[in-house]
Amino acid sequence: MLVANETGATAPAYAKADNPRCKSAMTRMPVTSCPRQTNFRPMPIASSSPDTRTHTVIVVGAGFAGVGAAIGLRQAGIDFLMLEKASEPGGVWRENTYPDCACDIPSSFYSYSFAPNPRWSRMFARQEEIKGYCDSTVATFGLLPHLRLNCEMNKASWNEAEKLWHLDTSQGLLRARFVVMACGPMHVPVMPDIPGLDTFQGQSFHSARWRHDIDLQGKRVAVIGSGASAIQFVPAIAPQVAQLTLFQRTAPWVLPKMDFKISVAWQERFTRFPWLQSLLRTALYLQFETLNFSLKFPRAIARLQIAGLKNIARGIKDPTLRQKVTPNFSLGCKRILQSNTWYKTLAQPTVQVFSGIARIEGNRLVSSHGERCEADIIIWGTGFEVAEPPAAQAIFGLSGRALSTHWKGSASAYLGTLLEDCPNLFMMCGPNLYAFSSAFVMIEAQVKFILAAIRSTEAKAHASISVAPAAHQGYNQTVQLALMKTVWNSGCSSYFIDRNGNNSTNWPWTTFYMRWRLARLRSGDFTKG
Repeated sequence: MLVANETGATAPAYAKADNPRCKSAMTRMPVTSCPRQTNFRPMPIASSSPDTRTHTVIVVGAGFAGVGAAIGLRQAGIDFLMLEKASEPGGVWRENTYPDCACDIPSSFYSYSFAPNPRWSRMFARQEEIKGYCDSTVATFGLLPHLRLNCEMNKASWNEAEKLWHLDTSQGLLRARFVVMACGPMHVPVMPDIPGLDTFQGQSFHSARWRHDIDLQGKRVAVIGSGASAIQFVPAIAPQVAQLTLFQRTAPWVLPKMDFKISVAWQERFTRFPWLQSLLRTALYLQFETLNFSLKFPRAIARLQIAGLKNIARGIKDPTLRQKVTPNFSLGCKRILQSNTWYKTLAQPTVQVFSGIARIEGNRLVSSHGERCEADIIIWGTGFEVAEPPAAQAIFGLSGRALSTHWKGSASAYLGTLLEDCPNLFMMCGPNLYAFSSAFVMIEAQVKFILAAIRSTEAKAHASISVAPAAHQGYNQTVQLALMKTVWNSGCSSYFIDRNGNNSTNWPWTTFYMRWRLARLRSGDFTKG
């Protein structure tokens, strides 16, 4: 059975807002309480006439950040519409389907605190299971009636006269008082400009756009990059290929991954006694909080590096190869990776490790040290645009300039959420909020801040809320000063550092402090119109 939703679209009956099993609440609600929706169909617009309504809030993006914001808005009784450019939600877990794609945060911690999943099959869930959790959460909390699929935002412009945001989308013009940008920083792949790339005669693709139609069996494969994606898919494809050549500019720190299957018996215990999983989540939170805090101290970093060096020694016996894969920077300066199979794979006779790619000559790839190999297929494991979010090019604020122009290469925001020159616009997972912890800690803290800001604006009958320039500048100066003393600013080249040399990515303090700061609106830091 299908029911009409408030956007004029249709949705499965179980997603209807008054379904008693799908009442929205920030209290604990297992995601298994509603049927899992794994095949989302585009919701057709019932009428071709323009949407002339003014929505209270439009959420852009239906990954975990957007879904979290939508749940908070629905629970608060605030009118909203959620846009998704694709035909189904899921964000980064919809886009990335490469072999052995998995999370590097334990499953019980990589989930909403109010929507536990007692049926995780592994300590670190795989992509398919995480995507399923996202789908189930959308259904469980009754978000489908608010979700408009295949609707890509091309431009967002602030209209000062109307005190509204105008969103130019693939389905026409939309208007809203508030906008929550939940596009996420990891959805636009980075494709390096390599001399001679146009001469390559084989097939190539980015790991985030995995070509499942290409058979790797018996092929000569070159992998460019050794980041978080590569350390997962390289061990998975190495047994299939005739020769695998890894081109890496910098060897990463890779710690052992404490991964294992969660037995059915323990899944039953988590289902019957939710406090057990809650206790596990708390323990994991404290563990990651300790890791974040310890990265401020050289002695603690040194102990972690010993664990990394032991991981290398367990997997690789050849001293020359060991030297190639031993990092030349402090652990934590780049993203910390985890794998139990990475080094064992690099030690296989069909795998070779070269320095960074320098140029391509037909089907021959040449490294920066002059090493050469022939390849039939190139897989780019070169990551995403993180320091300069692509969405900034499509946001035009009070000044009429693109946010990317305003930033000039160094992204900044007040508490990573409110943007200067952008009234009534909030950015999820914004600048300087990244920490070595679960993204859900940040998401839930931001949602509380956003709801408080919207309620405060409406309660006092104001049309808009903006961060005061002095507050924005003072906050970001404090952040950059604090980052100068951290391992993230210790000199290595990473996506944490933008093209101006600023760290526009990391949060320099604990996530406990992040939650505390985002839980409080300081009235003097805002201007209201």
